[in-house]
Amino acid sequence: MLIYNTATRKKEELKTIKPGEVGMYACGPTVYSSQHIGNMYAYISWDILVRSLKYLGFKVKYVMNVTDVGHLTSDSDEGEDKMEKGSKREGLSVWDIAKKYEKQFFDDEKLLNIERPDVVCRATEYIEEQIELIKKIEQNGFTYKISDGIYFDTSKFGAYADFAKLNLEQLKEGARVETNPEKKNITDFALWKFSPKNEKRQMEWESPWGVGFPGWHIECTAMSTKHLGVPFDIHTGGIDHISIHHTNEIAQSFGAFGRNSVNYWMHNGFLTFKSEKISKSTGGLLTVGDLVAMGFEPLAYRYMVISSQYRSGLDFSLDNLKSAQISLRKLRELVKEAKGEINKEYIDQFKQLLENDLSMPEVMALVWKIARDEPATVLEMDKVLGLNLGVIKEEIIPEEVKKLVLERKKAREEKNWGESDRLREEIRKLGYEVEDLQNDCKIRKLMVI
Repeated sequence: MLIYNTATRKKEELKTIKPGEVGMYACGPTVYSSQHIGNMYAYISWDILVRSLKYLGFKVKYVMNVTDVGHLTSDSDEGEDKMEKGSKREGLSVWDIAKKYEKQFFDDEKLLNIERPDVVCRATEYIEEQIELIKKIEQNGFTYKISDGIYFDTSKFGAYADFAKLNLEQLKEGARVETNPEKKNITDFALWKFSPKNEKRQMEWESPWGVGFPGWHIECTAMSTKHLGVPFDIHTGGIDHISIHHTNEIAQSFGAFGRNSVNYWMHNGFLTFKSEKISKSTGGLLTVGDLVAMGFEPLAYRYMVISSQYRSGLDFSLDNLKSAQISLRKLRELVKEAKGEINKEYIDQFKQLLENDLSMPEVMALVWKIARDEPATVLEMDKVLGLNLGVIKEEIIPEEVKKLVLERKKAREEKNWGESDRLREEIRKLGYEVEDLQNDCKIRKLMVI
Protein backbone atom coordinates (compact mmCIF):
# COMPACT_ATOMS: atom_id res chain seq x y z
CA MET A 1 0.00 0.00 0.00
CA LEU A 2 1.22 3.49 -0.92
CA ILE A 3 0.61 6.34 1.53
CA TYR A 4 1.75 9.94 1.41
CA ASN A 5 4.34 10.53 4.13
CA THR A 6 4.50 14.19 5.17
CA ALA A 7 8.02 13.66 6.51
CA THR A 8 9.37 12.88 3.02
CA ARG A 9 6.70 14.73 0.97
CA LYS A 10 6.09 11.70 -1.23
CA LYS A 11 4.11 8.51 -1.50
CA GLU A 12 5.84 5.56 0.10
CA GLU A 13 5.18 1.86 0.40
CA LEU A 14 3.77 1.14 3.84
CA LYS A 15 6.29 -1.12 5.56
CA THR A 16 4.96 -1.85 9.01
CA ILE A 17 7.09 -2.68 12.02
CA LYS A 18 5.22 -5.95 12.52
CA PRO A 19 4.26 -7.62 9.21
CA GLY A 20 0.51 -7.50 8.68
CA GLU A 21 -0.08 -5.20 11.66
CA VAL A 22 -0.48 -1.40 11.88
CA GLY A 23 -0.09 0.76 14.97
CA MET A 24 -1.85 4.07 14.34
CA TYR A 25 -2.37 7.20 16.44
CA ALA A 26 -4.68 10.12 15.67
CA CYS A 27 -4.78 13.53 17.30
CA GLY A 28 -8.23 13.65 18.86
CA PRO A 29 -10.53 16.47 19.98
CA THR A 30 -9.98 19.14 22.60
CA VAL A 31 -13.23 18.74 24.52
CA TYR A 32 -13.93 22.32 25.62
CA SER A 33 -16.77 22.89 23.13
CA SER A 34 -18.65 21.26 20.26
CA GLN A 35 -16.66 19.88 17.35
CA HIS A 36 -17.66 21.50 14.07
CA ILE A 37 -17.93 19.74 10.72
CA GLY A 38 -14.41 20.90 9.80
CA ASN A 39 -13.08 18.91 12.76
CA MET A 40 -15.17 15.90 11.76
CA TYR A 41 -13.68 15.95 8.25
CA ALA A 42 -10.46 14.58 9.74
CA TYR A 43 -12.11 11.80 11.72
CA ILE A 44 -14.12 10.60 8.71
CA SER A 45 -10.88 10.58 6.67
CA TRP A 46 -9.04 8.49 9.26
CA ASP A 47 -12.01 6.16 9.64
CA ILE A 48 -11.69 5.46 5.91
CA LEU A 49 -7.96 4.80 6.42
CA VAL A 50 -8.61 2.34 9.26
CA ARG A 51 -11.39 0.57 7.35
CA SER A 52 -9.18 0.38 4.24
CA LEU A 53 -6.24 -1.09 6.14
CA LYS A 54 -8.50 -3.73 7.68
CA TYR A 55 -10.11 -4.50 4.32
CA LEU A 56 -6.68 -4.94 2.78
CA GLY A 57 -5.82 -7.52 5.42
CA PHE A 58 -3.98 -5.57 8.11
CA LYS A 59 -4.63 -5.99 11.80
CA VAL A 60 -4.97 -2.42 13.13
CA LYS A 61 -4.49 -1.02 16.62
CA TYR A 62 -5.99 2.46 16.49
CA VAL A 63 -5.26 4.86 19.36
CA MET A 64 -6.74 8.36 19.74
CA ASN A 65 -6.29 10.92 22.48
CA VAL A 66 -8.82 13.22 24.06
CA THR A 67 -7.30 16.54 25.13
CA ASP A 68 -9.02 17.52 28.37
CA VAL A 69 -6.21 19.68 29.79
CA GLY A 70 -3.22 21.71 28.65
CA HIS A 71 -4.34 23.06 25.25
CA LEU A 72 -4.00 26.82 25.53
CA THR A 73 -5.97 29.21 23.34
CA SER A 74 -2.79 29.71 21.31
CA ASP A 75 -0.91 26.68 19.99
CA SER A 76 2.27 28.56 20.96
CA ASP A 77 1.73 28.18 24.72
CA GLU A 78 0.01 31.52 25.16
CA GLY A 79 -3.37 32.48 26.51
CA GLU A 80 -5.87 30.66 28.70
CA ASP A 81 -6.31 26.90 28.99
CA LYS A 82 -9.21 26.05 26.66
CA MET A 83 -10.77 23.76 29.26
CA GLU A 84 -10.73 26.43 31.97
CA LYS A 85 -12.15 28.89 29.45
CA GLY A 86 -14.99 26.48 28.61
CA SER A 87 -15.73 26.08 32.32
CA LYS A 88 -16.08 29.85 32.81
CA ARG A 89 -18.23 30.15 29.68
CA GLU A 90 -20.83 27.62 30.83
CA GLY A 91 -20.60 27.74 34.61
CA LEU A 92 -19.71 24.05 34.81
CA SER A 93 -16.64 22.41 36.31
CA VAL A 94 -13.78 21.62 33.95
CA TRP A 95 -14.43 17.93 34.53
CA ASP A 96 -18.10 18.29 33.58
CA ILE A 97 -17.17 20.31 30.48
CA ALA A 98 -14.82 17.49 29.43
CA LYS A 99 -17.49 14.81 29.96
CA LYS A 100 -20.15 16.84 28.15
CA TYR A 101 -18.17 17.50 25.00
CA GLU A 102 -16.44 14.13 24.87
CA LYS A 103 -19.86 12.48 24.90
CA GLN A 104 -21.11 14.85 22.22
CA PHE A 105 -18.06 14.09 20.08
CA PHE A 106 -18.56 10.33 20.20
CA ASP A 107 -22.31 10.73 19.65
CA ASP A 108 -21.49 12.70 16.49
CA GLU A 109 -19.00 10.04 15.42
CA LYS A 110 -21.72 7.40 15.81
CA LEU A 111 -24.08 9.45 13.62
CA LEU A 112 -21.32 9.64 10.99
CA ASN A 113 -20.72 5.88 11.28
CA ILE A 114 -17.15 6.38 12.43
CA GLU A 115 -15.80 3.30 14.17
CA ARG A 116 -14.57 3.94 17.70
CA PRO A 117 -10.77 3.66 18.12
CA ASP A 118 -9.41 0.60 19.91
CA VAL A 119 -7.92 2.85 22.59
CA VAL A 120 -9.23 6.25 23.67
CA CYS A 121 -6.85 7.94 26.10
CA ARG A 122 -7.61 11.12 28.05
CA ALA A 123 -4.71 13.43 28.87
CA THR A 124 -5.84 13.73 32.51
CA GLU A 125 -5.53 9.96 32.96
CA TYR A 126 -1.90 9.89 31.81
CA ILE A 127 -0.31 12.60 33.93
CA GLU A 128 2.24 10.16 35.42
CA GLU A 129 3.33 9.03 31.95
CA GLN A 130 3.72 12.63 30.81
CA ILE A 131 5.82 13.51 33.87
CA GLU A 132 8.05 10.50 33.30
CA LEU A 133 8.57 11.50 29.67
CA ILE A 134 9.49 15.05 30.65
CA LYS A 135 11.99 13.65 33.16
CA LYS A 136 13.65 11.68 30.34
CA ILE A 137 13.86 14.79 28.17
CA GLU A 138 15.28 16.73 31.13
CA GLN A 139 17.89 14.05 31.87
CA ASN A 140 19.00 14.21 28.22
CA GLY A 141 19.65 17.94 28.50
CA PHE A 142 16.84 19.38 26.35
CA THR A 143 14.95 21.43 28.96
CA TYR A 144 15.21 24.62 30.99
CA LYS A 145 13.10 26.20 33.69
CA ILE A 146 11.62 29.68 33.69
CA SER A 147 9.02 31.36 35.90
CA ASP A 148 5.95 29.82 34.23
CA GLY A 149 7.14 26.32 33.44
CA ILE A 150 9.57 23.76 32.04
CA TYR A 151 10.41 24.35 28.38
CA PHE A 152 11.97 22.38 25.55
CA ASP A 153 15.09 24.08 24.17
CA THR A 154 14.62 23.75 20.42
CA SER A 155 18.16 25.00 19.75
CA LYS A 156 19.39 21.66 21.18
CA PHE A 157 17.60 19.79 18.38
CA GLY A 158 19.32 20.69 15.12
CA ALA A 159 16.63 19.21 12.90
CA TYR A 160 13.76 21.13 14.51
CA ALA A 161 12.83 23.00 11.33
CA ASP A 162 13.08 20.03 8.95
CA PHE A 163 9.64 18.42 9.26
CA ALA A 164 7.62 21.55 8.55
CA LYS A 165 10.41 23.11 6.44
CA LEU A 166 10.40 26.15 8.72
CA ASN A 167 12.51 29.24 8.10
CA LEU A 168 13.58 29.99 11.66
CA GLU A 169 15.23 33.31 10.79
CA GLN A 170 12.07 34.46 9.08
CA LEU A 171 10.04 33.38 12.11
CA LYS A 172 12.26 35.50 14.36
CA GLU A 173 12.05 38.52 12.07
CA GLY A 174 8.31 38.27 11.61
CA ALA A 175 7.47 37.58 15.25
CA ARG A 176 5.41 40.01 17.23
CA VAL A 177 6.67 41.17 20.60
CA GLU A 178 7.40 38.01 22.55
CA THR A 179 4.78 37.57 25.28
CA ASN A 180 7.19 35.40 27.25
CA PRO A 181 10.60 37.12 27.12
CA GLU A 182 12.13 34.43 29.35
CA LYS A 183 12.04 31.89 26.51
CA LYS A 184 15.47 31.27 24.95
CA ASN A 185 14.07 30.76 21.44
CA ILE A 186 10.81 31.78 19.82
CA THR A 187 10.08 28.14 18.93
CA ASP A 188 10.63 26.74 22.45
CA PHE A 189 7.53 25.15 23.89
CA ALA A 190 6.15 24.21 27.30
CA LEU A 191 6.43 20.67 28.58
CA TRP A 192 5.01 21.54 32.02
CA LYS A 193 3.22 24.75 33.01
CA PHE A 194 3.14 26.00 36.59
CA SER A 195 -0.16 26.97 38.19
CA PRO A 196 -0.35 30.73 38.82
CA LYS A 197 0.74 31.49 42.40
CA ASN A 198 -2.35 33.57 43.12
CA GLU A 199 -4.85 31.24 41.47
CA LYS A 200 -6.18 27.74 42.16
CA ARG A 201 -6.74 25.85 38.91
CA GLN A 202 -9.41 23.16 38.67
CA MET A 203 -6.94 20.82 37.02
CA GLU A 204 -3.47 20.74 38.52
CA TRP A 205 -1.04 18.10 39.74
CA GLU A 206 2.13 17.74 41.78
CA SER A 207 5.32 17.25 39.79
CA PRO A 208 9.11 17.27 40.43
CA TRP A 209 9.13 20.89 39.18
CA GLY A 210 6.09 22.23 41.02
CA VAL A 211 2.29 22.17 40.94
CA GLY A 212 0.91 22.63 37.47
CA PHE A 213 -0.30 20.86 34.35
CA PRO A 214 1.23 19.38 31.18
CA GLY A 215 1.74 21.29 27.96
CA TRP A 216 -0.42 20.30 25.03
CA HIS A 217 2.23 18.59 22.92
CA ILE A 218 3.64 16.19 25.52
CA GLU A 219 0.40 14.19 25.89
CA CYS A 220 0.47 12.84 22.33
CA THR A 221 4.03 11.53 22.56
CA ALA A 222 3.46 10.05 26.02
CA MET A 223 0.22 8.26 25.17
CA SER A 224 1.06 7.15 21.63
CA THR A 225 4.35 5.56 22.64
CA LYS A 226 2.82 3.96 25.75
CA HIS A 227 0.23 2.13 23.68
CA LEU A 228 2.12 1.62 20.42
CA GLY A 229 5.82 1.57 21.35
CA VAL A 230 8.84 3.35 19.83
CA PRO A 231 8.66 3.62 16.92
CA PHE A 232 5.12 3.03 15.72
CA ASP A 233 3.72 3.05 12.20
CA ILE A 234 1.31 5.91 11.47
CA HIS A 235 0.47 9.24 13.11
CA THR A 236 -2.40 11.28 11.63
CA GLY A 237 -3.68 14.81 12.03
CA GLY A 238 -4.69 17.95 10.18
CA ILE A 239 -2.24 20.00 8.10
CA ASP A 240 -2.55 22.75 10.72
CA HIS A 241 -0.69 20.44 13.14
CA ILE A 242 2.43 20.23 10.97
CA SER A 243 4.21 23.48 11.81
CA ILE A 244 3.78 23.48 15.60
CA HIS A 245 2.13 20.49 17.26
CA HIS A 246 3.68 17.67 15.23
CA THR A 247 6.99 19.49 14.87
CA ASN A 248 7.10 19.68 18.66
CA GLU A 249 6.11 16.02 19.00
CA ILE A 250 9.08 15.08 16.83
CA ALA A 251 11.42 17.31 18.85
CA GLN A 252 10.40 15.89 22.22
CA SER A 253 10.59 12.32 20.83
CA PHE A 254 14.22 12.94 19.94
CA GLY A 255 14.70 14.54 23.33
CA ALA A 256 13.35 11.45 25.11
CA PHE A 257 14.28 8.54 22.81
CA GLY A 258 16.98 9.90 20.51
CA ARG A 259 14.79 9.25 17.48
CA ASN A 260 11.45 10.04 15.81
CA SER A 261 8.77 7.85 17.35
CA VAL A 262 6.74 7.76 14.10
CA ASN A 263 7.56 6.17 10.74
CA TYR A 264 4.75 7.67 8.63
CA TRP A 265 3.00 11.01 9.16
CA MET A 266 -0.32 11.50 7.36
CA HIS A 267 -2.23 14.79 7.25
CA ASN A 268 -5.68 15.71 5.99
CA GLY A 269 -6.46 18.97 4.21
CA PHE A 270 -8.98 21.54 5.43
CA LEU A 271 -12.68 21.67 5.01
CA THR A 272 -13.15 25.13 3.52
CA PHE A 273 -16.08 27.49 3.03
CA LYS A 274 -15.83 29.60 -0.12
CA SER A 275 -12.17 28.50 -0.26
CA GLU A 276 -11.42 29.81 3.25
CA LYS A 277 -10.67 27.53 6.19
CA ILE A 278 -13.81 26.79 8.19
CA SER A 279 -13.81 29.19 11.14
CA LYS A 280 -16.02 31.48 13.17
CA SER A 281 -15.35 34.36 10.79
CA THR A 282 -16.40 32.38 7.70
CA GLY A 283 -19.65 31.34 9.30
CA GLY A 284 -18.81 27.69 8.81
CA LEU A 285 -18.91 26.43 12.42
CA LEU A 286 -21.81 24.08 11.82
CA THR A 287 -22.05 20.95 13.94
CA VAL A 288 -23.45 17.55 13.02
CA GLY A 289 -26.48 18.47 15.14
CA ASP A 290 -26.98 21.62 13.04
CA LEU A 291 -27.01 19.55 9.85
CA VAL A 292 -29.60 17.19 11.34
CA ALA A 293 -31.77 20.16 12.38
CA MET A 294 -31.68 21.38 8.76
CA GLY A 295 -32.99 18.05 7.52
CA PHE A 296 -29.74 16.46 6.39
CA GLU A 297 -28.65 12.93 7.13
CA PRO A 298 -25.26 12.83 8.87
CA LEU A 299 -24.25 10.15 6.37
CA ALA A 300 -24.83 12.67 3.55
CA TYR A 301 -21.95 14.64 5.04
CA ARG A 302 -19.88 11.45 5.22
CA TYR A 303 -20.70 10.81 1.55
CA MET A 304 -19.52 14.32 0.72
CA VAL A 305 -16.24 13.87 2.60
CA ILE A 306 -15.35 10.47 1.19
CA SER A 307 -15.91 11.75 -2.33
CA SER A 308 -12.82 13.93 -1.83
CA GLN A 309 -9.13 13.06 -1.54
CA TYR A 310 -8.17 13.45 2.11
CA ARG A 311 -5.02 15.49 1.38
CA SER A 312 -6.83 17.91 -0.90
CA GLY A 313 -9.52 19.00 1.51
CA LEU A 314 -13.02 19.96 0.46
CA ASP A 315 -14.94 23.19 -0.20
CA PHE A 316 -18.22 23.00 1.71
CA SER A 317 -21.60 24.47 0.91
CA LEU A 318 -25.14 23.54 1.83
CA ASP A 319 -25.94 23.19 -1.86
CA ASN A 320 -23.14 20.63 -2.21
CA LEU A 321 -24.40 18.83 0.87
CA LYS A 322 -27.92 18.72 -0.61
CA SER A 323 -26.48 17.17 -3.77
CA ALA A 324 -24.62 14.63 -1.63
CA GLN A 325 -27.83 13.68 0.17
CA ILE A 326 -29.70 13.22 -3.10
CA SER A 327 -26.82 11.09 -4.46
CA LEU A 328 -26.76 8.97 -1.31
CA ARG A 329 -30.48 8.32 -1.56
CA LYS A 330 -30.17 7.32 -5.21
CA LEU A 331 -27.28 4.99 -4.41
CA ARG A 332 -29.31 3.32 -1.65
CA GLU A 333 -32.20 2.79 -4.05
CA LEU A 334 -29.89 1.15 -6.59
CA VAL A 335 -28.40 -1.35 -4.16
CA LYS A 336 -31.19 -1.91 -1.62
CA GLU A 337 -32.11 -5.32 -3.04
CA ALA A 338 -28.63 -6.48 -3.94
CA LYS A 339 -28.56 -9.85 -5.64
CA GLY A 340 -25.93 -11.82 -7.47
CA GLU A 341 -22.27 -12.57 -6.89
CA ILE A 342 -19.57 -10.15 -5.83
CA ASN A 343 -17.52 -9.22 -8.89
CA LYS A 344 -13.90 -10.05 -8.06
CA GLU A 345 -12.54 -7.96 -10.94
CA TYR A 346 -14.19 -4.82 -9.60
CA ILE A 347 -13.11 -5.62 -6.05
CA ASP A 348 -9.52 -5.89 -7.28
CA GLN A 349 -9.87 -2.43 -8.88
CA PHE A 350 -11.35 -1.14 -5.63
CA LYS A 351 -8.40 -2.47 -3.62
CA GLN A 352 -5.88 -0.97 -6.06
CA LEU A 353 -7.46 2.45 -5.62
CA LEU A 354 -7.39 2.15 -1.82
CA GLU A 355 -3.77 1.06 -2.00
CA ASN A 356 -2.89 4.23 -3.93
CA ASP A 357 -3.08 6.60 -0.95
CA LEU A 358 -6.85 6.25 -0.59
CA SER A 359 -7.92 7.45 -4.06
CA MET A 360 -11.52 7.99 -2.94
CA PRO A 361 -12.78 10.18 -5.83
CA GLU A 362 -11.84 7.33 -8.18
CA VAL A 363 -13.43 4.84 -5.77
CA MET A 364 -16.73 6.73 -5.85
CA ALA A 365 -16.56 6.96 -9.65
CA LEU A 366 -16.17 3.16 -9.74
CA VAL A 367 -19.09 2.75 -7.32
CA TRP A 368 -21.41 4.75 -9.56
CA LYS A 369 -20.16 2.98 -12.67
CA ILE A 370 -21.21 -0.42 -11.36
CA ALA A 371 -24.04 0.40 -8.91
CA ARG A 372 -26.92 -0.51 -11.21
CA ASP A 373 -25.46 -3.78 -12.54
CA GLU A 374 -23.31 -4.89 -9.58
CA PRO A 375 -25.22 -3.90 -6.42
CA ALA A 376 -23.81 -6.82 -4.39
CA THR A 377 -20.28 -5.63 -5.20
CA VAL A 378 -21.11 -2.09 -4.09
CA LEU A 379 -22.47 -3.42 -0.79
CA GLU A 380 -19.17 -5.24 -0.32
CA MET A 381 -17.31 -1.95 -0.94
CA ASP A 382 -19.50 -0.30 1.68
CA LYS A 383 -17.47 -2.13 4.33
CA VAL A 384 -14.93 0.65 3.65
CA LEU A 385 -17.29 3.45 2.59
CA GLY A 386 -19.33 3.14 5.77
CA LEU A 387 -22.49 4.60 4.20
CA ASN A 388 -24.81 1.86 5.51
CA LEU A 389 -26.13 1.37 1.99
CA GLY A 390 -27.96 -1.80 2.91
CA VAL A 391 -29.83 -0.13 5.77
CA ILE A 392 -32.95 1.80 4.77
CA LYS A 393 -34.78 3.36 7.70
CA GLU A 394 -38.40 4.19 7.22
CA GLU A 395 -38.94 7.86 7.97
CA ILE A 396 -41.67 8.58 10.52
CA ILE A 397 -44.03 11.05 8.87
CA PRO A 398 -46.27 13.17 11.16
CA GLU A 399 -49.99 12.46 10.88
CA GLU A 400 -50.72 16.06 9.87
CA VAL A 401 -48.36 15.72 6.90
CA LYS A 402 -49.87 12.37 5.91
CA LYS A 403 -53.37 13.93 5.95
CA LEU A 404 -52.26 16.78 3.67
CA VAL A 405 -50.58 14.31 1.29
CA LEU A 406 -53.84 12.34 0.97
CA GLU A 407 -55.78 15.56 0.31
CA ARG A 408 -53.24 16.51 -2.34
CA LYS A 409 -53.50 13.09 -3.95
CA LYS A 410 -57.27 13.56 -4.23
CA ALA A 411 -56.79 17.04 -5.73
CA ARG A 412 -54.42 15.64 -8.35
CA GLU A 413 -56.87 12.88 -9.24
CA GLU A 414 -59.50 15.59 -9.79
CA LYS A 415 -56.94 17.59 -11.82
CA ASN A 416 -57.28 20.47 -9.37
CA TRP A 417 -53.71 21.65 -9.89
CA GLY A 418 -54.15 24.91 -7.99
CA GLU A 419 -55.25 23.07 -4.85
CA SER A 420 -52.46 20.53 -5.39
CA ASP A 421 -49.88 23.32 -5.45
CA ARG A 422 -51.40 24.94 -2.35
CA LEU A 423 -51.21 21.68 -0.41
CA ARG A 424 -47.64 21.08 -1.55
CA GLU A 425 -46.75 24.48 -0.05
CA GLU A 426 -48.54 23.62 3.21
CA ILE A 427 -46.54 20.39 3.41
CA ARG A 428 -43.32 22.36 2.81
CA LYS A 429 -44.19 24.72 5.67
CA LEU A 430 -44.31 21.68 7.95
CA GLY A 431 -40.77 20.75 6.87
CA TYR A 432 -41.47 18.05 4.28
CA GLU A 433 -41.30 17.75 0.51
CA VAL A 434 -43.33 15.60 -1.89
CA GLU A 435 -41.75 13.80 -4.84
CA ASP A 436 -44.38 12.74 -7.37
CA LEU A 437 -43.97 9.32 -8.97
CA GLN A 438 -45.96 7.71 -11.77
CA ASN A 439 -48.66 6.23 -9.55
CA ASP A 440 -47.60 7.34 -6.10
CA CYS A 441 -45.43 9.85 -4.26
CA LYS A 442 -42.54 9.92 -1.77
CA ILE A 443 -42.43 12.16 1.29
CA ARG A 444 -39.10 13.31 2.68
CA LYS A 445 -38.00 15.70 5.41
CA LEU A 446 -37.12 19.00 3.80
CA MET A 447 -33.45 20.00 3.61
CA VAL A 448 -33.25 23.62 4.74
CA ILE A 449 -30.88 25.79 2.72
